Order: sequence, then structure tokens, then C-alpha cells
Amino acid sequence: MAKTVRLEPIAQDTSIQTNGNLLSVLINKDLDVLRECGGRGMCATCHVYVNHGMQALSPINRREQRTLEVITSCKPNSRLACQARVLSNGVVVELPPGMYINSLKDIEDLIGRRAEQDLLHPLTGQVLVEAGKLITRSMMRQIEDTTSFSMNEYFSHSSDV
Repeated sequence: MAKTVRLEPIAQDTSIQTNGNLLSVLINKDLDVLRECGGRGMCATCHVYVNHGMQALSPINRREQRTLEVITSCKPNSRLACQARVLSNGVVVELPPGMYINSLKDIEDLIGRRAEQDLLHPLTGQVLVEAGKLITRSMMRQIEDTTSFSMNEYFSHSSDV
């Protein structure tokens, strides 16, 4: 039987089959979700806030908990959409503001422009470039020196256990 999920801040209701994950809702609404880890609960790119109805979702598993612990924008109502399964009605989710990037090349292409929204690290959710800031070459060097984008290395050190 279908359940209803509300998406904020776009104020849209959508249906999902019981036990379907929140990620499928986001994908069906064509929302900008990178799914860097392929829905395995190992990155921040499907991170959402559950504003209402946390009890209507499946419990947080160990992998999701470990990933949430490294997300800098994590709150008590944070979930990974790929891991949160809808069990009953009443779920209201909100996407964190900003855009996840999956490589430094994404930012390089924007050098000389102002960031339209916060640019976020795909594993930690850390703000790499604040909205409205000018993206410069020196900023790129600073990001390269302080940020690792080695998704494969991250995945090789993580397990389902």
C-alpha cells in the first residue's frame, strides 16, 4: 500500500510504496541527489532532515549511523535517504541547502564566478565554498590541500559490519 511523503521546502506530497526508501522519492521528483556511493549508505549526497515522522521510518542501521557521524551538517533528525525506508504515513523531509560536488573539476569549471549556493563535500557535507563567494584559483588550491575526494579509498576502508 502506498504511503505519502511530504518534501520541503518545495511543498510537494508524493507517494511511495510501503518499505520503499526515501531516495526513490527524491529521484522520482528529479531532485539533485548525486548518490555517490550507489545507495550503500556511505556518503552524504542523499542526506536529508526528517522534520516530522521519524517513527514512520525504518530504524537507523549501523552503517548509516557511522556515516551520519562524519557529516558536518548532521542534526538529530538527519537520515540518509538511501537507508530510510517508509513504513507509514506522516513523513516530512527537507533537503539540506547547498549542492554536493563529486570532484574538484566541478568547482574548477566555476572559477571566476560566484557560487549560487553552498558547495558541499560529498562525504562529509562540509561547506567547501559558501553561497555568494567568488570561486578563485587560490580557493581551489586551499580545497585541494585540505580535502580528499578519494571515494574509492573511503569505500575500501568501510564495511557493512
